[in-house]
Amino acid sequence: MQNDVVTNGICSTESVNGSRDVWSCKDSDSLSADHLVIMVHGILGSSSDWKFGAEQFVKRLPDKVFVHCSERNMSKLTLDGVDVMGERLVKEVIDVIQEKPNLRKISFVAHSVGGLVARYAIGRLYRPPKEEVKEDTSGNGCKEEPMGTIGGLEAMNFITVASPHLGSRGNKQVPFLFGVTAFEKAASCVIHWIFKRTGRHLFLTDDDEGKPPLLKRMLEDYDEFYFMSALRLFKRRVLYSNVGYDHIVGWRTSSIRRDSELPKWEESFNETYPHIVYEEHCKACDADQYETISTEDDGSSDKLEEELCYTG
Repeated sequence: MQNDVVTNGICSTESVNGSRDVWSCKDSDSLSADHLVIMVHGILGSSSDWKFGAEQFVKRLPDKVFVHCSERNMSKLTLDGVDVMGERLVKEVIDVIQEKPNLRKISFVAHSVGGLVARYAIGRLYRPPKEEVKEDTSGNGCKEEPMGTIGGLEAMNFITVASPHLGSRGNKQVPFLFGVTAFEKAASCVIHWIFKRTGRHLFLTDDDEGKPPLLKRMLEDYDEFYFMSALRLFKRRVLYSNVGYDHIVGWRTSSIRRDSELPKWEESFNETYPHIVYEEHCKACDADQYETISTEDDGSSDKLEEELCYTG
């Protein structure tokens, strides 16, 4: 059973299991929309968390996007672990793609722990490029290199909002613990009582058959999981971080920085988007530039967290 709603030319469907699809009610727009946007909520969340955002995407790009708000990991299911949630999201995305044969592109927009789930899922959805090289049609003598896909679709945008990419166990990674070392150490010991397997992943205490913590494994292609190859496919990779008033996910972990790398944002201002106080383009991938980044221990991170930050 599905509940269909029409609001200002935007159609949305909420299924009995909680999934939400949003698209333009105009037939010509819906037929031409070939870009799938997967929206993933955070811990203890639901597909309704992204209802407003999904409608805004369709309102702005009615003939371009079809939005699917994920439902396979709602409420207490978000406590089952990043990997378990990631596998569910993989199946959900495949189901949507199979139902919409006109899709050609895919993007992900994810909040909080949903960002980690999405990163896991794309590592499983990654399909390597085909062997053949496309013929040169430009006349400039260059052949177009084959590209991999995400579930058979062209990877466009990968966006996370306040996602704990470095985990939550470091100093001030969970702001409501006030940076008190005793509180942070205690949280690492008891977090699994509250947030179950997901808590272990966030605090880097998981040890599956002697493997490194999952968040560390997700920094590279690990076994049959193409975490980094998949992430590199996306034309745009953007992360949004709250510099204040976020009591659960600290600025450092959501922006993948050390304390010493956090910018002085008070003097920054974006006239177009005044709520954005600082903007930075991605770090160069050149190894020489990485060597110029200070790796001195400022006392705010442990060895594992430093590895996550350096590689990220």
